[in-house]
Parts: sequence; structure tokens; C-alpha cells
Amino acid sequence: MSETPTFRNPADSEANRALEREAQLPLTGWQQEVSQGLEYGLEAADSIRDRTIPTFSRGELPHYAGINTFLKAPYIEDVRKVGEYDVAIVGVPHDSGTTYRPGTRFGPQGIRRISALYTPYNFEMGIDLREQITLCDVGDVFTIPANNEKSFDQISKGIAHIFSSGAFPIILGGDHSIGFPTVRGVCRHLGDKKVGIIHFDRHVDTQETDLDERMHTCPWFHATNMKNAPAKNLVQLGIGGWQVPRQGVKVCRERATNILTVTDITEMGLDAAADFALERALDGTDCVYISFDIDCIDAGFVPGTGWPEPGGLLPREALYLLGKIIRSAPVCGLEVVEVSPPYDVSDMTSLMATRVICDAMAHLVQSGQLPRTGTPDYIHPEANMDVGSGWQ
Repeated sequence: MSETPTFRNPADSEANRALEREAQLPLTGWQQEVSQGLEYGLEAADSIRDRTIPTFSRGELPHYAGINTFLKAPYIEDVRKVGEYDVAIVGVPHDSGTTYRPGTRFGPQGIRRISALYTPYNFEMGIDLREQITLCDVGDVFTIPANNEKSFDQISKGIAHIFSSGAFPIILGGDHSIGFPTVRGVCRHLGDKKVGIIHFDRHVDTQETDLDERMHTCPWFHATNMKNAPAKNLVQLGIGGWQVPRQGVKVCRERATNILTVTDITEMGLDAAADFALERALDGTDCVYISFDIDCIDAGFVPGTGWPEPGGLLPREALYLLGKIIRSAPVCGLEVVEVSPPYDVSDMTSLMATRVICDAMAHLVQSGQLPRTGTPDYIHPEANMDVGSGWQ
């Protein structure tokens, strides 16, 4: 018979540490939200005993009410003011690069809608985003239906604007074809600096074309053509299954990119996999861009996606990898793509995307990357419009 396991002292548990950390968090942001709600939404009816409640819903509560921005963050209609915030959420409702099931144009709507379920506070990490960073939602890029190239131009211009402002860009996709124009937007303001790409996915997405166009199977072929995003710094986590075109595999081999399958990750361990990703992505680069395709997670957890593939990462594995990578690297942006609400069940895929984004922001706070005290050194103020413009 095996020995009875010895449990650690409850005082040293993660839960107890979380209880202590919460006591150290301020309430300034909440108090400001309450005051603004009462000013803009009128004081409540006389029968309401809780006098922090306004007549018209403003702010976090009730979770089922209000106009959906991401986490009910302020909507910044004047995008020229985006640099006044630490983080900017931007939607890219584009699915003209989809080669099978469309619907990711509704991804930003779906993610924003279910994000209302969340509070800005995470128990285990002891992070309250409302108290520790400023967050805004700039709405959506105006994409052009059925025209990938014009949409790509719009996306690159929008991301370049946010990135150069100093706000940390978080992009709600959209299909994965947007990975090229988002990275192009970043690269336009890198000057001579370089970016490594860490790509969570079940698919390599490295074909030059698919169905004669640059589709959602193609972003990393074109992104790694740019001098600011070398192929040797592309790391792909979770690749595998029956949906990896051989044309893309050939490109990975020829360009010596870095791939770990789910089996690789589980056999080597999550810490070793994260260390591998960091070593390769940071080799000679100045920052890291994270592209998180929701289908890297096993299809049983994320049915609302265009190319579901069983055998992916478990949610806890994906979130752990993401957290260690963000805490250990200068991250310049994050996109979450391939959420397709028409195929979702109970908003679970959109909720997973929301969790990825909220965890990412928390890890950026934990690692001292947010709030920003100044513009990161890798952001060049002048745009290089020639970046990524060579493809016909």
C-alpha cells in the first residue's frame, strides 16, 4: 500500500497567498467607477439601499446589462487618444481568409459579449486589472468583405497606429490570415529592431498561398519574409493532426522554423517547452509577438472554431505556457484568432479566448511590463511603409 501523501501547510497554499494579496489591492479604480456611474447614470431610486447603484447601468454590474466592450472598458471613439491607455483592445472582424467554416468575423462580438461575465480581478494571481492598468476598447478595424488584401492594408494601418502610440495592442480576430497584417503593422514601427513570433496553433499556417490567395493558412510565410521578423524566431506550439498541409511543412523545413507538437510539449514538460519557445523566439530579437489560435486547445473545449482538431492542448496547459512565456519575455502584442461564434456552444470558445486575454494582461502586470512607464525602446516613432509590401 502506498504511503498517505503529506499535504503542505495550508498557510503556504496558493489559496492562502491569494487571500493575503487581495488585502493589498487598492479600491481606487472601483471607487472612480462608482462615482462616474452615479454622475452619468443618476442616483438610484429611493428604495435601493445600496447607494453605489445608479439608475442606469454604468460599469461592471450587472454583468448581463450594459453595452459590450471588452470587460466593459471605456470605448474610445477618437482613436487618436489611444496612447492615453496602457492597453487597447481592437477587433478585427475578418473571415474572408477562411478556407472551410466561416464565422470568425463575429469573433470580436462573441468575445466582447461573454467578457461581461468576468470581473477584472483574478483570485490566484492577486491581480485587479481595474486597479492596476488602464484599459480601453477602440472598436473594430473597418475590414472589406471578400477582399483580403484591402483588409490587410486596413489592419496593418490600424495596428501600426495603436502600436506606435505606446498602448499595448490586444487583437480580437478574425481568422488567422490577420496574423500577417498585424505583424506587418508592428514591424512598420520597429526601425531596425526585430520581433520573434510565438504561435499557438494546431496548424503551421506557412503556405505561400491557398486557393490562389493569402488565406488563413498563410500568415507566417509572409510575416517571416519581413526582415524584422526572421523565420528562425518563429516558434509554433501544439502543431499536429490531420490538417497540416504538406506545402506548409515544406516551408517550415526550408526556413528552419521551430515546431513543438502536443506530444513534444507533454513529454518534455511545460517548463521545458516554454523555455524552448523563449530561447528560439528571443535569439537576436528585441520583443515577442504572441499569436494565439484558439484551436490549439483540444476541440472538445473549443468547438466554436473554423478548423477544430482533436488532440490539442488542455486549457490548463495552454494557459500555463502562455503565462510563463509572457512573464519571461518583452511582449509587444497579442492576438487571439479563429473564434467562430456560429459554431460555438454556450459561448465556451469565446470564454476561452477571454480567459487567454485576461490572463495575458495579468501576467504583463506581474512581470512589470504593465503599466508602462514610458514607450518601449523597440517602438520607432516613424513608420516604414515598405515593410511587407513586396507581394503581388
